[in-house]
Amino acid sequence: MQTILTEQTRVFEELESEVRSYCRSFPTVFTRAKGYKLWDIKGKEYIDFFAGAGALNYGHNNSRLQEKLVDYITDDGVTHSLDMATRAKQEFLERFDEIILKPRGMKYKIMFPGPTGTNSVESALKLARKVTKRDTIISFTNAFHGMTMGALSVTGNSSKRQGAGVSLNNTVFMPYDKFLGDDVNTVKYLEYFLEDSSSGVALPAAIILETVQGEGGINTASFKWLKGIEEICRRNNIVLIVDDIQVGCGRTGSFFSFEPAGIKPDIICLSKSISGYGLPMALTLIKPELDIWSPGEHNGTFRGNNLAFVTAAEALSYWEDDSFASETKKKGENIHAFLSKIVKEHPEIEGEVRGRGLMQGMACGVPGLADEICAVAFEKGLIMETSGSESEVCKVMPPLIIDDSGLDQGLDILEESIKDTRIKTYIKKNSKKKIKKTAAPFMVVAKFK
Repeated sequence: MQTILTEQTRVFEELESEVRSYCRSFPTVFTRAKGYKLWDIKGKEYIDFFAGAGALNYGHNNSRLQEKLVDYITDDGVTHSLDMATRAKQEFLERFDEIILKPRGMKYKIMFPGPTGTNSVESALKLARKVTKRDTIISFTNAFHGMTMGALSVTGNSSKRQGAGVSLNNTVFMPYDKFLGDDVNTVKYLEYFLEDSSSGVALPAAIILETVQGEGGINTASFKWLKGIEEICRRNNIVLIVDDIQVGCGRTGSFFSFEPAGIKPDIICLSKSISGYGLPMALTLIKPELDIWSPGEHNGTFRGNNLAFVTAAEALSYWEDDSFASETKKKGENIHAFLSKIVKEHPEIEGEVRGRGLMQGMACGVPGLADEICAVAFEKGLIMETSGSESEVCKVMPPLIIDDSGLDQGLDILEESIKDTRIKTYIKKNSKKKIKKTAAPFMVVAKFK
């Protein structure tokens, strides 16, 4: 997408690195945000179906969290503390244990690895290798786990991997659920490689996965598939890592995205919305028997973000009963019904509905169409991003606190954008082009049904 320069955006073009990304898709200067809305320098209002790439599940400037944060700052609460003990950290740990872990029968040690999701992934990979004394990690097609070297090595996207500038080793990629077609059991496929001593795939230290691949195209693993992967890990003494960075903290309905599948990961990676306020924070949850770190063996200067602890502790109030999760699931059902209707009424977009809860999307079969739809939606006052290996998915990911009126308004704008004359012209020009879809060879289907 070509960025439109204005006097307001010119400074970013002239001074900021070429690595900037989202500001190219949303070419304006934002000045204010509240709940599920943003306003730009011209006073134009936008509905947010982006939610800080999943970092704002509780909305912009959530009043409940904001009040706690302001009070803490004005009382001269400790801001930076490395990993020293503070009252803010103590309150978060106690509330996380009481509200999230204990009610779910989960016993994990809580590690603060550094302030971002990729820091959590790095710590998980390092610990799995330390525990098992093996070096290989198995990841899956279309995976995204972060942009630092270790996390990038288990990320599938070729353009992101190329940015490393060096070889990314000690990783084997296997097909995600349905990657080889609906009729192929990729759990059996993986199992076959691990059980054949001549397959060339060594027993890994860990298997890392996302239950819903947010950046990879809203690809959603079935609960049966997730259980199958867990069983492989248990039989072979492989550490199971679930990356819940984008789809955790209630994004799919339950606090952890894997809860409905009934699996129990060895290590869980959390970030993005764990602070509740968009402040940098990450957790790595570790089964106690795996917590064999030496003091300081994995650390970071900003692993003690006390401002984030304050807002994170208050955000947990949303999980003191089941009402918030129930509301999220209901909104997710409404989104699914809407997207299904759009796909049915507009066969020309060759759409497919994907996802769970408030992490859903519509994959478009016409190349470039999803980008075009999101661009038109932005002009009409709706902020959305695309995902997928070819940016083929329009991603619907509003803050979880969005009310029915705001959700309906945003979905109406999306529908208007799809009906826009400009998009119809685009489809006509590009309808003969197709996004390549994976088709399983007959031999593969026959062997791994």
